[in-house]
Amino acid sequence: MQNICVVFDIGKTNKKILAFNESYEVVYEKQTSFPEILDDDGEACDDLFSLTNWLKSEFEQVKNNPQFSIKGLNFSGYGASLVHLDHQGNPIAPLYNYLKAFPKELKKTFEEKYGPLNEFFSNTASPDLGMLNSGMQLYWLKYKKTEVFKNTKYSLHFPQYLSFVFSQIPQSEFTSVGCHTAMWDFTKQAYHQWLHAEHLESGLLSSVSAKQAIVKDGIPIGPGIHDSSSALVPYLKTIKEPFVLISTGTWCISINPFNEEPLSQRELESDCLNFLSYEGKSVRASRLFSGNEHERQIKHLSSYFEVDSEYYKNVKFDYKIIQILRKTHVQATPDKTDLGQLRECPFVERNLNQFKSFEQAYHQFIMDLVAQQVASTKLVFGKNTPKKIFVDGGFSKNPIFMNLLSEAFFNSEVYASEVAQASALGAALVISEKWSTNSFDVSKLKLNRFL
Repeated sequence: MQNICVVFDIGKTNKKILAFNESYEVVYEKQTSFPEILDDDGEACDDLFSLTNWLKSEFEQVKNNPQFSIKGLNFSGYGASLVHLDHQGNPIAPLYNYLKAFPKELKKTFEEKYGPLNEFFSNTASPDLGMLNSGMQLYWLKYKKTEVFKNTKYSLHFPQYLSFVFSQIPQSEFTSVGCHTAMWDFTKQAYHQWLHAEHLESGLLSSVSAKQAIVKDGIPIGPGIHDSSSALVPYLKTIKEPFVLISTGTWCISINPFNEEPLSQRELESDCLNFLSYEGKSVRASRLFSGNEHERQIKHLSSYFEVDSEYYKNVKFDYKIIQILRKTHVQATPDKTDLGQLRECPFVERNLNQFKSFEQAYHQFIMDLVAQQVASTKLVFGKNTPKKIFVDGGFSKNPIFMNLLSEAFFNSEVYASEVAQASALGAALVISEKWSTNSFDVSKLKLNRFL
């Protein structure tokens, strides 16, 4: 029988349950997805009811497996989403999608009360992102969903709701409340005063460290951790010199835990922000919606060139194609690349009939994507260019992306990291003292340097 830590790693698309043994190896993994449902406004959202039932069912299956003895349980999940609970601890509203439009008249009222917005968002270390600022969801709930608001006892960030399903303890946690929520005042290291002024008590729970665990039925249960912060944990645990991590997925997030400089207005407008690490320390980050853009363009390219949607996975890096494209097409450059919330890749402006093959068009698309990525990543550097840049997630396996990124950052060592399930592993690691006697070493990151 193996001692394990169970982790639920819940993304927007894929929902996973994993188990790590005391050597931090994945010994059990299962994945599913659920069709989206409609919220009470007729807009798409995650199916919270089905997800909750799945969490409970999957945990029971692992618990009853004679091969395993569960010694820890934790959760990593996407941020910018709140679950509103009534006085009995039951969800009282849909899991509203963070891409819902924030009403203009409500934004105007907020600015009249708590503006100017430049100063407000500077103090909360986040761009103005509408519903992606989860604190604004509370404000919206108060004025647009009055009955729900009146009957809400706790508003939990999504990773903390996942923990609540098992612990029944409502909590707030630093990595969730400190990441583009407009709830945390980075100048005072406390909840921003506007939440108190609006009497938004449901969202004002005391924040705990992700390292804290509650023991229930003999199992330490972590409070959950924001998945972007969680992906950083294996690196912080093993690498002491300054580095930047580019965590790639639906969002490509550049993270620098060693930049403590204040955010400039330009950086805020370019989708750059600060968040809190699992230790409660300030971390600089910038974001691109590149994974979503990749998925969108692959559908377009596959249809145009009449190839299978998985065909791009077989396209190898070809420097001759790069040279031809640079001679024959005007190229996007990082210094002239437009950044900001959900900005489209420069590739959308290109005419596909200019390309002779899928391979050529795909190389150009990744070149445009990397130009954006370089501009975004440079925003987190600060005064000093890091000696090491680590890339994990889907794009770390893309040879075109990695070779072009390495070329752009020729003054740094660029590594593809093959750490298995980084965000899930981070969730297991933050509570490792509660369930494992073994330390985690850098060899498990499986770093591959690109020259």
